[in-house]
Amino acid sequence: MTITIKSAADIAAMREACRLASEVLDYITPHIQPGITTLEIDRLGAECMAQQGTVSATIGYQPPGYPPYPGHLCTSVNHVVCHGIPNDKPLKKGDIVNVDVTVITQDGWFGDNSRMFLIGDCSVAAKRLSKLTFESMWLGIQQVKPGARLGDIGHAIQQFAEGHGLSVVREFCGHGIGQKFHEEPQVLHYGRPGTGELLQPGMVFTIEPMLNLGKRDIKELGKDGWTIITKDRSLSAQWEHTVLVTDTGYEVMTLSAGSPALPSFVQATRT
Repeated sequence: MTITIKSAADIAAMREACRLASEVLDYITPHIQPGITTLEIDRLGAECMAQQGTVSATIGYQPPGYPPYPGHLCTSVNHVVCHGIPNDKPLKKGDIVNVDVTVITQDGWFGDNSRMFLIGDCSVAAKRLSKLTFESMWLGIQQVKPGARLGDIGHAIQQFAEGHGLSVVREFCGHGIGQKFHEEPQVLHYGRPGTGELLQPGMVFTIEPMLNLGKRDIKELGKDGWTIITKDRSLSAQWEHTVLVTDTGYEVMTLSAGSPALPSFVQATRT
């Protein structure tokens, strides 16, 4: 496993990329209301990136065995777990949607984050799922410090999620990021404490748990090659931040003026 340790200059560039990625979510937030389509959300995201001078990392993205991804961002609605392709179906009251944004700066650095959006008045279960997924991400983030291990992050998320009756998607995980979209290490959202790669200052990776209201089993929807849904059609939620391992703890890099308020148990975005 080759993990890139970022220099001070690399970290400064990543801070900028991550802030810009978060600002795309800030830009689209006021528009995400009942009646908007995910295609329009995608257009707004592309509009913001053009104003920033960034480009989307997802449009045309084609890992081996996949068709080129057609959107500037991913929009995963209700039982869609991840990689939902923007379309022309209007969002309605009660829907939940994850919007996942990854930008590339002019000097080639990637910033990656996602947020959940509740459309109109949602069910108690939907609100609870989104809130607990957000909190699980932050519990994972709080494990990050030099000398900790990747398994500590996954264990904290899994224990919290399953303790609240939610299931953790196993097939998708967080990842290292820098001048490539996906780098080592893989950051699982389940696991045993004290296992996995040792965390070192200068490592940068995403933490992005996907939690389901029902069972953890997933499947591919249709033939678009991308959209992943819960097998039992239960609601799924995801939140994502990009995190730096600092000399003393962690720094959440994907923050901007419009970032959601921290959970009550989180005292700092950098330790």
